Amino acid sequence: MESIVAALLSSFRRVPPAAIPAVLDCILTSTAASSSSFFHRLLDEFPHISKDIAHKGEQMDSEWRNSVATYVAAISHFLKKSGPHDMHIFVCSIWIPLLKLIYPCDRELFNEVSSLFLNLVKETNSWDVLEETMVPLLLGSIGLSMGMSQSEQFAIYKWSENPSSNGSMDDDMRPKSLRDLHSKLMDNCILKDVLVCNSYGIPLHIACNILTLTLDAALSSTYGNVIPESTLASGSLAKTFAGKLLWDLSSLTLKMVMQSSEHRSTAIKFLLPWIFNAFAREYAFKVAVPGTSHVLTREDNFVKIWKCCKLLFVLGSLERRDAYDILSLYFSLPSPADEHKDLDIGGREGKFDLRDDQTFWDEIKRGLLDKESLLRKQSLLILKTILNLSKERKYHSDIFEDVSKKKGSCSDTMSKRGRWADKEAQSLGVGRICNYNEVISTGWYRWEAFIFLYEMLEEYGTHLVEAAWNHQIMLFLSSLPSENNVCSANEELYHSRMATAEQIFEWLAILWERGFCHDNPLVRCLIMQSFLSIKWDNYGCCARVVPTSFILGPFIRALNDPVHHKEFGAKEIYSSWAIEASSRFLCLYASYMEDRQHISFLVDLSLVPKMHSFGRAGLICLVECLAAAACRDLKPDNHDTDATNDVIIGESVPNCQIDRGHVLDVWRFILECSKQHFNSKYRRQVCEKILAAAASVMCGSDIPLEILSHFISSLPREYTDCGGSLRYVVQKWLRGPDFQLLKDLNEFPGNFLAYHQSQDSQSTFDDEELEAWGSEAKRWARVLFLVADSTEHIRPLLKFIQDHGHDVFKKNNSELTAVKFLILIASLIEELQVIKEKVAIVPVTRIVNEDLNMPTIVDNFSFMEESVIFDKFGVVFLSFLEELMSFTKLSCSVFWSSVVIEDMTLPGSIRGRLGGPSQRRLPCSACTSVLEAITAVRTLASVFRWCVQSKTDGLVHSAESFLWKLCWKIITTPAPISEVEAEIHIAAYEACAYSLKDLVSVFSPVTLDIMTDSDGSFQSETDDKARLDMFVSTFMHNINQIIDGGKLARTRRAVLMNWKWCCSESLLSIPIKALHNGVQLETCKSFFSNAITTHIFGDLVGSLENAGEISVLPMLRCVRLNIELLASQIQNPAEFFRGGISIEMMWLLVNSSWILHISCNKRRVAPIAALLSSVLHQSTFGDQLMHKSDDGPGPMKWFVEKILEEGTKSPRTIRLAALHLCGLWLAYPNTLQYYIKELKLLTSYGSVAFDEDFEAELAENHDARAEVSVLSRSLDPELTDVFINTELYARVSVAVMFSTLADIAYSDKCTSRNEDKCAIISSGKLFLLELLSSVVNEKDLSKELYKKYSAIHRRKVRAWQMICALARFVDLDIVEEVTFSLHTSIQRNNLPSVRQYMETFAIYIYLKFPSLVGQQLVPLLRNYDLRPQALSSYIFIAANVILHGEKIQSGLLAELLPPIVPLLTSHHHTLRGFTQILLYHVLEKMFPDSNPAACSSMSLEGRCFVDLRYYLEHNSDCTRLRASMDSYLDSFDPIKSVSPAGIFTNRVEEQEFECVPATLMDRVIDFLNETREDLRSSMAKDAATIQSESIYIDECPKCPETLDSNGGHSTNQLGKELLYDFQRKISLSKNEKLEMGSATSLDIRTSRGSLLDMENEDHLLDQLLNTRGEIGEKLKASRQQIIIQASLIDRIPNLAGLARTCEVFKAAGLAIANKNVLNDKQFQLISVTADKWVPMMEVPVESMRVFLEKKKQQGFAILGLEQTAHSIPLDQYNFPVKTVLVLGREKEGIPVEIIHMLDACIEIPQLGIVRSLNVHVSGALALWEYTRQQRQT
Repeated sequence: MESIVAALLSSFRRVPPAAIPAVLDCILTSTAASSSSFFHRLLDEFPHISKDIAHKGEQMDSEWRNSVATYVAAISHFLKKSGPHDMHIFVCSIWIPLLKLIYPCDRELFNEVSSLFLNLVKETNSWDVLEETMVPLLLGSIGLSMGMSQSEQFAIYKWSENPSSNGSMDDDMRPKSLRDLHSKLMDNCILKDVLVCNSYGIPLHIACNILTLTLDAALSSTYGNVIPESTLASGSLAKTFAGKLLWDLSSLTLKMVMQSSEHRSTAIKFLLPWIFNAFAREYAFKVAVPGTSHVLTREDNFVKIWKCCKLLFVLGSLERRDAYDILSLYFSLPSPADEHKDLDIGGREGKFDLRDDQTFWDEIKRGLLDKESLLRKQSLLILKTILNLSKERKYHSDIFEDVSKKKGSCSDTMSKRGRWADKEAQSLGVGRICNYNEVISTGWYRWEAFIFLYEMLEEYGTHLVEAAWNHQIMLFLSSLPSENNVCSANEELYHSRMATAEQIFEWLAILWERGFCHDNPLVRCLIMQSFLSIKWDNYGCCARVVPTSFILGPFIRALNDPVHHKEFGAKEIYSSWAIEASSRFLCLYASYMEDRQHISFLVDLSLVPKMHSFGRAGLICLVECLAAAACRDLKPDNHDTDATNDVIIGESVPNCQIDRGHVLDVWRFILECSKQHFNSKYRRQVCEKILAAAASVMCGSDIPLEILSHFISSLPREYTDCGGSLRYVVQKWLRGPDFQLLKDLNEFPGNFLAYHQSQDSQSTFDDEELEAWGSEAKRWARVLFLVADSTEHIRPLLKFIQDHGHDVFKKNNSELTAVKFLILIASLIEELQVIKEKVAIVPVTRIVNEDLNMPTIVDNFSFMEESVIFDKFGVVFLSFLEELMSFTKLSCSVFWSSVVIEDMTLPGSIRGRLGGPSQRRLPCSACTSVLEAITAVRTLASVFRWCVQSKTDGLVHSAESFLWKLCWKIITTPAPISEVEAEIHIAAYEACAYSLKDLVSVFSPVTLDIMTDSDGSFQSETDDKARLDMFVSTFMHNINQIIDGGKLARTRRAVLMNWKWCCSESLLSIPIKALHNGVQLETCKSFFSNAITTHIFGDLVGSLENAGEISVLPMLRCVRLNIELLASQIQNPAEFFRGGISIEMMWLLVNSSWILHISCNKRRVAPIAALLSSVLHQSTFGDQLMHKSDDGPGPMKWFVEKILEEGTKSPRTIRLAALHLCGLWLAYPNTLQYYIKELKLLTSYGSVAFDEDFEAELAENHDARAEVSVLSRSLDPELTDVFINTELYARVSVAVMFSTLADIAYSDKCTSRNEDKCAIISSGKLFLLELLSSVVNEKDLSKELYKKYSAIHRRKVRAWQMICALARFVDLDIVEEVTFSLHTSIQRNNLPSVRQYMETFAIYIYLKFPSLVGQQLVPLLRNYDLRPQALSSYIFIAANVILHGEKIQSGLLAELLPPIVPLLTSHHHTLRGFTQILLYHVLEKMFPDSNPAACSSMSLEGRCFVDLRYYLEHNSDCTRLRASMDSYLDSFDPIKSVSPAGIFTNRVEEQEFECVPATLMDRVIDFLNETREDLRSSMAKDAATIQSESIYIDECPKCPETLDSNGGHSTNQLGKELLYDFQRKISLSKNEKLEMGSATSLDIRTSRGSLLDMENEDHLLDQLLNTRGEIGEKLKASRQQIIIQASLIDRIPNLAGLARTCEVFKAAGLAIANKNVLNDKQFQLISVTADKWVPMMEVPVESMRVFLEKKKQQGFAILGLEQTAHSIPLDQYNFPVKTVLVLGREKEGIPVEIIHMLDACIEIPQLGIVRSLNVHVSGALALWEYTRQQRQT
């Protein structure tokens, strides 16, 4: 017995499972042993077998797999002869552990073993055994994995109470619970060590897989008649078992779907397909759970699943994807054929139809627009399935053929390209829509059209969208249903979702939105153009039913796409076709809305920028659309009378009324968004459109004043101030017909003061509140002076100020009222000051009001002199000036009061913080007091400044004296002893800064008297020559003492530093202001001594390194003013250039300034300009010691190097540096010699960054404008200012500077010193020679092979542009060196755009030095071995030297003309054509009369030249060539071409590349290329004609055969060969499109005669398409039988390259691990659509072994490309025809387990050191070797 069993087990490896029953029967017959004994003996062997399986794992070979399968087959055979008890033992002891062991190792073996056992169950009808053992265990394992308890109601837990069979299981074996079942299985005959490794915790996917296989087996046993002799009872038993199992699997699936992603994916992969398959076999199942009878129907099951799907839709993207998988799975299975005709389901009526659920349709729409392509495809598939459109769609061939035959009628509705696209669509299987409206008028055809258009976007190329989209959309719109349109019963299914125009447009919106979001920008453009090109008037009022959500969402967002605005911004025109068309559509769309709906729509449209960021073009498009929608043209109810008026429109839901003030507030946000865009014209256009929209929907008086003032404040002041371009528009809107807004404006002051009086007695406030009140008052003042246009309008305000000016400062008024009154006055004065400055600059401009036909004044007031209103305000301010001084004096007592404040508790908002500008570390009461004092001083200073400009009397002088004494008292206050006192000192110095600013601005002789009469406080006791030394020294000492006292927090100390330098700036500017106001000091007296200015300089330098961001500008201005003061104090003229600053002082300054610059995170215009003007000051720049020292660069040279080095990363820095440095170099040309390197950097500079904020910052920031105006300027702003915001600015500035310097140096009229002229000439020559040396010797600039528009190309252009600008500096002493470098460059290979500057430079030199022509130019012209490029350049140079001389000099002509003439015979076509053009112009100048008859008296040479001129003039080719070039040659001026205006002649908006114009050589080459194309076309016609004639001869009945080369007869195969002969890479020229048929000779019998006679282009195109199809079939059938297995490769470039290689060599397929890589953009870019032509197989890494085994069974040789011990060299191996080539991983190679499966390993012989090639290269080499061998055989 033992020997028989041992032999039997050893034979299992070789005997297939199908043969084992016969073997076992023979053994049983020969041994007379019982099957039970064999069964138990084999059962005892399972622990050993399980050990071997666990040990081998995935490395099991085929024999081991066969052994396991045969072992199960043997036991199954014995079980057929045994009882149910043995079946229980087998299930518990072998089958479940075995399946768990082999599932991870081998899926095919798992399926085979499962099939063997389930076939046994079906044959023995042993479902009761599974019911009692396996099924409860597996279901329980799944439930426990989800945390379910046993008490939950599963039918399977109660099966044991009512088993399907009677007592098949022994009572002692029957488990009472899941735990009992598990324990019984544990006690069975399984070895403990196996049980430890393989416990009965069944993994989720294994349990689900086994259950689904079991369910399928039960169903196939029930419905498949697997066992012919089975009884009805056995079939009923299987059906009952299947019903119970299906019941529990359905319930379990619902719970798994709502669990983790693992449970959900397992349910979708394993359970749901079999559950849906079960319901596909039978509609309903009866399940008898003990005590209850249930009916499980397909409909009930899906209703529950659909509820789960709806929950998954809202959970997340992963859950949403799983829900789509469930729906796709459900709809992919067929419905049961019998439905439920005879099934009693409890009397329930009605059928669930998913199409009735709106949630389903909403989710389908979302899916069609999802970003993931997989979800979009699933949604489309579900939609097609539920509409029964998934089958092959029908084509109406009769209509189609009829349409195609009627070319006349078809051409009216569809273009030639459209007809081609129609056939292309039909051949691709995407369906088509016929041309008749009655065909598309049904719902079925509308859905067909929708699917067609959607698939067009998803699957097919741009050409199909371009050709067919517009046509199909027009048909769709033409088919809109009318009220009289009644659908048939058959169409109800399709018509229900496209019954009304609203429903149709909802689906059209999905198409448009999908097109707007397409990956291809060309498709996005086409869809947008299609939508905007719709003529809505032709379709009635259909525009009104376009979904508003679509307009406000996808449509507006799509308009933000830059691809729709390619022409936007060209020549500063901020518009495009898309902008204009979209605004027209929005105007039409809004015209159908009611007022409330219209306002709501405008609000929603305006809110879009809050949710999505908009670019320049997108924002202007939104504004244009907004203005168009606001300025709508209202449509009457019956706006059309055509048949389309009865389109069914859904009722609109009335919107609630929305305040127009809210609309205006939203529009203010758009105005704020426009600030991020730089161009002032752009912002003006945005503001203009917003104002137009506002004026069209509301009147200014209808808006609350607060909202209106906020809106006006968001408009840039330069547009609304006096002389502004939008001032008149704003005034007209605000004033209205009767100035109703004035009432609110005049009531504002009273309301402003009384706002807080009604509240509690607490009147404290802080900085935030003060700033808010100030902003509110400023906005009011701005609106007031925009609305008022006469003194009558201002009179109420004047009366209010006069009435309240005396009372508001009385003690009985609250502090809050006084402070707000002061804020009101300060805001008025600030606005009046702005108006006064603008009026002084901009004259009153009169325009004609076209509406009223009467003149209107742009600015505010209609009276003649603005000074009248200014004087009136001055009188009113003077009326309360005395009271204001008293109030200020009282308020400022807090600064030096010794009264101790009782409550010193800090507010909770700042307690424990460091504080900040608006967080004073003071108690609330103290904070209010100091803010009141600051406001009073600030207002008093403003009132004084205003009054002193209009009237000076004693009261005004008293105010000035009071303010000066106040400042002196503040700076002499003792140092603080606590933090609170230090905070009060900060407030005092803040008030002092405001006061000094206004006092210094109106510094006058009276001020000197006040300073003299103030007890000597402002004058030094030791030096009466300096009047302000005492004031300044005291100020600096005391404020530094506070800063260094340690009483202030760090941030508060930075605030005090800011006020320190603001005060210092005002004090240091006194000399400049005094001089400007006519103040003259006595002889030998000054404001500041040298000692005090030097002390301030040292303090500045020491503070620069640690300056805060708010202090940067004041400090740098102080530096500039201080240097100017030091320069003004110079007594020795020899030290003038040094400006009173030593080299050591300058080094300290540049080091500190550089640290300050690099520590600033933001590169703002104002700080950069201030830094340049302060450090590189004119007074010190002329000193040569500042630039060069004995041991290296001087301080200024070092600083310039640092700035320009940093400027290469900051466009604005280098532009401002170029602006300032060029001005300084122009003023001090003797310093140029030190900056040759920097000049080269500025010349070659070109940043790809575009500084959008530069111009905006200049326009809006007063500090930026002021600081830039201080910089040194060049002498040609008209040219340089054009490029200020471009990368060319630095180069243009340098060119203009040298042009100006050349004018100075070479002009006799210039009065400059000879030393300066010599320095200019020397520097110009030095810079020129340096540039020439660079272009000859530097690696990049001397390179001959470079790409057009590359960085090298740009650098070459920049260098030669500057060389041309320096041409005037060429003199005799350097001309030899210059020409040597010039000719070296000309003879090298360069692009025409570079050569033109070389030629211009050479022409200028030879015109300037004619003697060099014979020495240099003539020998070069006679050197005919030069490159054609070089010869062309020399011909151009020589011709222009002749043409542009003062007159044709016989000597030059005799030297230059003879070597040019032979080049007319050059074989080089470009050189020949170039010579013809230039020689004609020379001969035209020599011989004005071209008539040969009139030149008979000339010499032979003269007559030859006249005839040559006559030929060149009258030859048609020469005439055409010359006609395209004459304008260039006529406009060429060699003198102007070397000037900056000539070099940079093209503006930036016209040329994108370095301002380089089109060259003459480029034009000649383009012309000759077109001529060659015409010649090739003519030759192709001739060849086609000859070919056609030969075809006709070959088809002649007299000559049916031809002789081959051997003399034998062969049938003419020309037509067949020609049929498949085509160009591999087709690039049709304009002349070849009409001859495509002749190049592909499609069908000999249908093309009899000359192909040139075929004028029907459509016919040719049809033949070409058919030929392409035949060629594709032939190529597909001729693939080689080699498969590249690349599953181990994961890098996308390698996979893409392999795909391309496989396609080129016609490989049978490429196997990769994941097909999702095909959607990767990098893969698509490298593979160039190769994946669409080579079969791509998805073989995961874990399935490679199975794949290779299968291919080996199919006869393929499995080879590996790997270096192994026994690998064969590639050139020595003979490839089998059927080969699978395995490629390894990029680094590790092929794994060992795969190498063992290979038939052979091949390697590529290597000679180098590197151990391997790239895997793509290796695969390509091996594939080519295989191809080479197959071609030889």
